[in-house]
Amino acid sequence: MTTTLREPLRELANRCSLPAALEAMGERWSFLILRGSFNGLCHFEEFQSELGIARNILANRLSRLVGHGILERRAVAADRRKIEYRLTEKGRALLPTMVALRQWGERWETGVAATPILVDARDRRPIATVAVHSHDGRVLDKCDLLWAVEEDVVRD
Repeated sequence: MTTTLREPLRELANRCSLPAALEAMGERWSFLILRGSFNGLCHFEEFQSELGIARNILANRLSRLVGHGILERRAVAADRRKIEYRLTEKGRALLPTMVALRQWGERWETGVAATPILVDARDRRPIATVAVHSHDGRVLDKCDLLWAVEEDVVRD
């Protein structure tokens, strides 16, 4: 039998993945570096030039993202002295999070659509709003969700 549970907030540090995710990402500069990576930036100088970030802060954030396995650091084949920072599979998996944060900012913070507009490469139509979906594809709202203990979760 499923019961409505409140998430045990006092125990979050031990059982919730949100603090761990926030620790991995850090703060604003990490998100901007990640956005740059999704936009094709891969060299230290490109990040610094495009983001206007201080060298010491950039070095620290790149190191943190590499340390958490979000970016990988690799030598450029043509010039082994030059280093590239590339998204890992773990880093690419942050795409829905980045898009959701951008859409949230457009709606609630700036009130205007960001430019350039993110579109589907196949038909160049704007992407849909990121949403939480049920296992059968229904869009869910907060009132449609509840916390359940493992033994009450139905798995196929």
